Amino acid sequence: MRILLLAHSFNSLTQRLWIELEDWGHEVSLELDVNDAVTLDAVRRWSPDVVVAPFLKRAIPETVWRTVPCLVVHPGIVGDRGPAALDWAVQEGEVRWGVTVLQANAVMDAGDVWASVEFDMRAASKGSLYRNEVTEAAVTAVHTALDAITRGSHPTPLSAMPSVRGRARPLMRQADRAIDWKVDSTGTVLRKLRAADGTPGVADDILGLRVHCYDGHSEGTLRGTAGEVIAQRDGAICRATVDGAVWITHLKDSLNPDRPFKLPAATVLGDRLADVPAAPMSADAPATERTRLYANANTASSFSTPSTVSHLNTSIFNVIFKSRK
Repeated sequence: MRILLLAHSFNSLTQRLWIELEDWGHEVSLELDVNDAVTLDAVRRWSPDVVVAPFLKRAIPETVWRTVPCLVVHPGIVGDRGPAALDWAVQEGEVRWGVTVLQANAVMDAGDVWASVEFDMRAASKGSLYRNEVTEAAVTAVHTALDAITRGSHPTPLSAMPSVRGRARPLMRQADRAIDWKVDSTGTVLRKLRAADGTPGVADDILGLRVHCYDGHSEGTLRGTAGEVIAQRDGAICRATVDGAVWITHLKDSLNPDRPFKLPAATVLGDRLADVPAAPMSADAPATERTRLYANANTASSFSTPSTVSHLNTSIFNVIFKSRK
């Protein structure tokens, strides 16, 4: 078949589908969905049998989906609707999630279902899940949908599908992502950080600076008053929760137009961390190794100020390196 890939950008999933579609013997063209005029022109020039839309941020023009079958790849289970499907799934701790291929119609994400593939969720960031489980499920679902079209089959209306557990959900806003450090558990904090991975980050106030937070990891041993920054190392900061602590590796200064990108947390906070002790440990050390090392050290020797920590890193690195051999 002649297939037009229609996407907001040539992201990882779109690239993967391009390769797979060509491997399956289809003729493929790509058009970035900039506006209706561009999309209409692409359809006119390519004359596709099917349009496959793996990554969109707006609706396909009605004049297109009424004349050409348009398959929308939605990163959600059957019945799920909305622009933040994976964000909600990660933040709400879904155990099973999926990808659904829908036929475009007048209502976003509400078309008849061509295929749906589910997968087990990992405790991982939104980006990692998208590049792995979501991508693999999308490839399988698109292949299934195209096979069905080739056989002359038809999609199934949502109303005819049993046990639909997905639902319409709105765009996830910062109010939905906000961390309440006096209430949220470590698990809740990590899910909120993972759900905001890449974009948009979690808006927060740290040491008097308005920031967006990225890339959270649990801490196995360190404890402190919930919400306080209790340690730093390798550019990351450790912030206490009600039942533990989390490391946050990157921040973005929300109010600095000269730095509209994320940087190591310590770089963003700068002198605000002057009194925060440095924990002499590699940020990617296994949790079990962190726990063992901290448990075997007293409080005074476990921390140093940033100016004296560098000579400790070598010995700690040797311990970690030997443990991994």
